[in-house]
Amino acid sequence: MRMGRMAGPRHSAVGRTGRTVMVASVVALTSCGIEPPDPGAFYEIAADRISGPPGEILRVAPISGSPGGSSAYRVLYRSTGLDNRPIAVSGVVVVPSGPAPTGGRPVIAWAHPTTGVATRCAPSLLPQVFQQIQGLEAMLEQGFVVAATDYPGLGTSGAHPYLVGISEGRAVLDSVRAANRLTQAGASRRFAVWGHSQGGHAALFSGQLAAAYAPELTLAGVAAAAPATDLGQLLKDDLASAGGKVLTSFALWSWNRVYGAPLGTVLDPGVRPVVDGIAADCIESDLEDLVIVDLEQILQKRFLVGDVTRIEPWKRLLAENSPGKAPAGAPVFLVQGSADKVVRPQVTQQFANELCARGTPVAFEWLKGTGHDPAGKLGAPAAVAWMADRLAGKPVPDQCRALPAMPR
Repeated sequence: MRMGRMAGPRHSAVGRTGRTVMVASVVALTSCGIEPPDPGAFYEIAADRISGPPGEILRVAPISGSPGGSSAYRVLYRSTGLDNRPIAVSGVVVVPSGPAPTGGRPVIAWAHPTTGVATRCAPSLLPQVFQQIQGLEAMLEQGFVVAATDYPGLGTSGAHPYLVGISEGRAVLDSVRAANRLTQAGASRRFAVWGHSQGGHAALFSGQLAAAYAPELTLAGVAAAAPATDLGQLLKDDLASAGGKVLTSFALWSWNRVYGAPLGTVLDPGVRPVVDGIAADCIESDLEDLVIVDLEQILQKRFLVGDVTRIEPWKRLLAENSPGKAPAGAPVFLVQGSADKVVRPQVTQQFANELCARGTPVAFEWLKGTGHDPAGKLGAPAAVAWMADRLAGKPVPDQCRALPAMPR
């Protein structure tokens, strides 16, 4: 999941010994982000106003700066929480210029990579939100409406269910419904999903959920760049790196609050304030270029006391939130960098093999020498072209008989 500079004020936490530890003293090697503001009144809504069908728009406001003469809107819409009750979710809908064609414009739902788990980490809060949507200009040029959810708990209140597949998938599908209800969009019910990293995970779950959760919509295809698939393997692979420890911290913090999963069985109690500090910050750039000062030294010495892949309920939750346990719902396009240190190429390759074994048509593109963060941007042209073909009803390419081997 994309990570990098952790924005916001430096956080300090006092351990049991009273020693002050600087938490989230983080800098990036390659880029400087803009700290997201705290969500304002747009994102707040009374509980008695949330009841209603999923996808209904609760609030809408135009926003400026979208590319190519398009128009854009910040939306607050209904979705469904893990307890199956209505919740509010925020996002952005971008509409191409000009009149909609007969039958309406197809929709592409963009699912974003990791931005953090704090409420203020919603992409829709950022002035550079349009630059965060990989392939946006190409999608608009094709005449597609782009719906970009923030996911629950980002922008809106409540804990963000980080890497919780049902939560992400419902929010993505309801963003398509919201685009359909936005009069200015002229959207049709035909759509595709495109996501990177955490967003790839969300895109894959959207495909799995679409037929049952949003049967009135027609899913043409699912495109994912460097998706999080086998979550247990992902956490194991990432524990060796500073950025990987931040990812794990996000998951532990979120699942403790969302599921009530006990931290005491897996987390060293002395680093609980450190994990809380990490969860208070947002991510704005490249995970593989992340440098953590002080924090890395703390977590290098003390972090996990148990194997989350073997201890319940963590083991079960990791399995439940790994995509691939249900039919994909549509043809799948996968993009993977061969030099990815966050989502190992072999894991994505194995996931493609498993999709093929279940009869899902798969197209696979390798990005030679590419790491994790660039995969979304570099893979976008091919992903958009593939989605455009699916939305146009062209024959579905299937490489399952001979999936391309990882370049060396």
